[in-house]
Amino acid sequence: MHLVPADRADRRTIDGHRVCDAIAAIGDPDDVRTWSDRFALLADPNRLSLLLALHRTGPLAVSDLAIASGMNDPAVSQALRLLRAAGVVAGDKEGRVVRYRVVDEAVRGLLKQVS
Repeated sequence: MHLVPADRADRRTIDGHRVCDAIAAIGDPDDVRTWSDRFALLADPNRLSLLLALHRTGPLAVSDLAIASGMNDPAVSQALRLLRAAGVVAGDKEGRVVRYRVVDEAVRGLLKQVS
């Protein structure tokens, strides 16, 4: 039970070797939090709709995303603001138009799994 943290070492185990395997499988708590945050972003149907549209069609502007998703422009902008702050999407400005695209490779991999 070499991977059990000191604050849990005094607790009774049934399969100690499996506990160590489970701790190794969980990995770094910061990585778990990062993945949890990604899943939280994907858990919202509106954000997921926007990400699917961007993933499958390529860069789109806010107004085009609003039409495609059935959301209004301010709601799309707010969702994109959250996604941009999380590093999931980025915007490319062309004159007065900003087109957004998915830039997070891990999220892109997850979106490939959605049919």
